[in-house]
Amino acid sequence: MKRILIGSILPALFIASWEISSRTGLLTLESLSRPSDILRAGIAGLADGSILVATGQTFETALFGLAVAAVAGIIAGAVLGLSPVLERVVDPTIEALRPIPAVAFIPLALMMFGFGISMEATIVAYACVWPILIVTISAVKAIEPRLLEVADTLEMNFVERLRKIILPAAFVRINVGLRVATGIALVVAVTVEIVLNPRGLGYSLMLAQQSLRVDIMYAQLLWLCVIGYVLNALLRNIGPASIVLSRAGR
Repeated sequence: MKRILIGSILPALFIASWEISSRTGLLTLESLSRPSDILRAGIAGLADGSILVATGQTFETALFGLAVAAVAGIIAGAVLGLSPVLERVVDPTIEALRPIPAVAFIPLALMMFGFGISMEATIVAYACVWPILIVTISAVKAIEPRLLEVADTLEMNFVERLRKIILPAAFVRINVGLRVATGIALVVAVTVEIVLNPRGLGYSLMLAQQSLRVDIMYAQLLWLCVIGYVLNALLRNIGPASIVLSRAGR
């Protein structure tokens, strides 16, 4: 709690200066809005449900794409981490595809899926899979070799190794990739909605900008900050919780 209070000093000073400057005329309100007006717009948007509906639409695609990327990235990363030869074969392909911006695939995804959830989730999944994949490969390589020797002795198949050895031993590191990918999922989902897909918070931001409702636009941006902070806090606590659970299960 003390850490949160100390960290809130600078934002509080910034907001107070913003409010005072806008009321005294030091700041023009053509492209800005007073924090008090932003707060009222945010409360109104939450009360009438418009922000919550848009948030649900963005979450639907962001989390769907993130889930697909997590499953694909963890499984593929575990396979490549356990097989150095296969990793050397696949690595040039990964390094060739990884730098391509996810939004560059919007025209292709639009042709394949049309407007809607599938198109947006595909772009999100493509953007999120790389950090999860790379971190998983590194995490699996760092697993204590004796644990893998135990798996060999017990003749575990890949699913059993993944569930009983790899995930408990490497999840704290894998969780770093998941945290990075979660932020990417939110960014890409909102970007696709701004550029093309008429749904979610990105589209709502564009409508606010086009109707010159600067207060609503800033309220939605602030809401995105809150969402990102909460998601990061949740994922940050998953790692320590997984260690406690894995030790309790032994």
